[in-house]
Amino acid sequence: MVPHGTGSIETDIVMPMHEVPTRGPRPHRGSTAGLIGQAALDSLRKLNPAKMMHNPVMFVTEVGSVISTYYFLTELLKGGANAGFLAGIAAWLWFTVIFANFAEAMAEGRGKAQADTLRKMKTETMANRIGADGQVQQVPAAQLRKGDVVVVSAGEIIPGDGDVIEGIASVDESAITGESAPVIRESGGDRSAVTGGTKVLSDEIKVRIMSEPGQSFLDRMISLVEGASRQKTPNEIALDILLAGLTILFMLVVISLECYAIYSGGSAPPGKIPGGMQGGAVPISVLIALLVCLMPTTIGGLLSAIGIAGMDRLVQHNVLAMSGRAVEAAGDVSTLLLDKTGTITFGNRQAAAFIPVSDLSEADVADAAQLASLSDETPEGRSIVVLAKNYGFRDRHIGPEAEFVEFSALTRMSGIDLDGHKIRKGASDAVIAWVEEQGGIIPEGLRGVVESISNSGGTPLVVATNDRIMGVIHLKDVVKGGIRERFDQLRAMGIRTVMITGDNPLTAAAISKEAGVDDFLAQATPENKMDLIRREQAQGKLVAMTGDGTNDAPALAQADVGVAMNTGTMAAKEAGNMVDLDSNPTKLIEIVEIGKQLLMTRGALTTFSISNDVAKYFAIIPAIFSATYPLLGKLNIMQLHSPHSAILSAVIFNALIIVALIPLSLRGVKYRPLGAAALLQRNLFVYGLGGLVVPFIGLKAIDMMLVAFRLAG
Repeated sequence: MVPHGTGSIETDIVMPMHEVPTRGPRPHRGSTAGLIGQAALDSLRKLNPAKMMHNPVMFVTEVGSVISTYYFLTELLKGGANAGFLAGIAAWLWFTVIFANFAEAMAEGRGKAQADTLRKMKTETMANRIGADGQVQQVPAAQLRKGDVVVVSAGEIIPGDGDVIEGIASVDESAITGESAPVIRESGGDRSAVTGGTKVLSDEIKVRIMSEPGQSFLDRMISLVEGASRQKTPNEIALDILLAGLTILFMLVVISLECYAIYSGGSAPPGKIPGGMQGGAVPISVLIALLVCLMPTTIGGLLSAIGIAGMDRLVQHNVLAMSGRAVEAAGDVSTLLLDKTGTITFGNRQAAAFIPVSDLSEADVADAAQLASLSDETPEGRSIVVLAKNYGFRDRHIGPEAEFVEFSALTRMSGIDLDGHKIRKGASDAVIAWVEEQGGIIPEGLRGVVESISNSGGTPLVVATNDRIMGVIHLKDVVKGGIRERFDQLRAMGIRTVMITGDNPLTAAAISKEAGVDDFLAQATPENKMDLIRREQAQGKLVAMTGDGTNDAPALAQADVGVAMNTGTMAAKEAGNMVDLDSNPTKLIEIVEIGKQLLMTRGALTTFSISNDVAKYFAIIPAIFSATYPLLGKLNIMQLHSPHSAILSAVIFNALIIVALIPLSLRGVKYRPLGAAALLQRNLFVYGLGGLVVPFIGLKAIDMMLVAFRLAG
């Protein structure tokens, strides 16, 4: 055993096993009542035909509303008996358009509330710009141009996005990230990027501005969360084309039905068609009601809101997507490239075991290892101190004559000189050489233990006292708890995971097996990463990866989903199509889940929209043509009260179902880690069958209410 001295040093050190990012105060999004009120006003502003033309389904509905309003006014001026019926059709057609606009306005409103918070940060900041003559002059931040160099001291606001070219400082980025803990920014390396609007807390740095006015990171955040720069994704465009095609098809069907009704009217038995006409032609307002109910207005009204809400969910997770295309691509990703350090493992090697050699015990090794680590402030050193406590070594009594030996890159050892004993721990070859210098003998089993730990993916540290090697400390990069289960979920979804590491193949293989990833890329270089991404893409796969350094920029640009860390370099942020403000590499898994949730929501509501049209056929078709063809009256399986109530019930239900589905479109369909086939079956059952059943119940309920209030006609 190693002798103890007098005096005391408290060694009850708490080791930070995992630094979980703490979430600061989120940007204020406004009260629910305030959002609803503003969305209601915005939904009226969106009635501008120039804006409505971007949504073909709702544009046709708006045109139909205008025409229906015209026929209602005409009937009202004539004093016709059907003015009330036509007023009901016109009013609920307008409600259909307004409710669709309201869904989009609600989605945009949440982003605008956050943008207002961000905009408050854009105060008029003064910058200390270094001129061509080397003199510092104060200028407004708005006058800075790309390439300018500024000096920022403690207590000052960084005037623009850039890279630190000289100095090191502690920076408060809570205004951008919501993270209250300050971060270190320094010249060189992968932590040189700074963001305009953040505050220097200590020291002084020189920053080269990397963005032009109006193109800063903060400007882009405001523009993106407001939705001002949101463009439709390829899937949205494809769905828009499909909806436009269906709209044209149903317009042709309705026109054909009108022609057929006119042709058949003369020979049909006398009967009253809703709208006041006897036999023959069907009133225009009724035809418009039929067209609107046939078209997939539900998904047409909610499509834009679904896309905006998907990006907003990312913002809620502190991820900024540069485009909706990136969010959509995340949902289709089939290969994930994940950094080992900080993503799969904690990143800090931790002491896992004390392995004695010769005739010593584990406690002997723990005693010497802890004494040698008392001055070691690295996470590894602290983990050794903590692990030794399991052997009863808590309060160490160290005399003032003790001399600590700090770790250095030259010796690759640290330790303590105490009561004539020299205790060292460090790299195996360094400690072996040191013991041999002391005249000691190397135990036969030492090299086998060292090689065994190395082959398992760990790091061996040898502990020695004077001329005697006592044992080996096994350090290992600990795999995060629950990460294997996360990978199992991704595998069930058909996503392949690849671990990227600079470790040697043996170490990489050991860690990948423990973590449960599908494959690994060892001794990875930027070129290796690029080649791997291109190989995957050549097979028709979409690839996602994270990165923070300049050397990651090419791979981030090549990947379909490139998530750059906010703590990384400006080059990485420019190359990626997403920025994680928390700089948490594991966020990539959540991003994929949010992307899949977006696609699931869009698919589910499209299925529901098309399915719920079936019930409307059984309501409107018999109501319009049963007078001409009594046999069609048998299709009134819901036993609706009258043709008037049937048509009004269908139009009212068509409008109200949009309102009912707004919360789901904003919240998203609940994500479940299932395969594509299982998800398809589930959505067909829930939203396909539900889309068939719910309208029958809803239409009958509305019909009964119209009868109760004597509005059925």
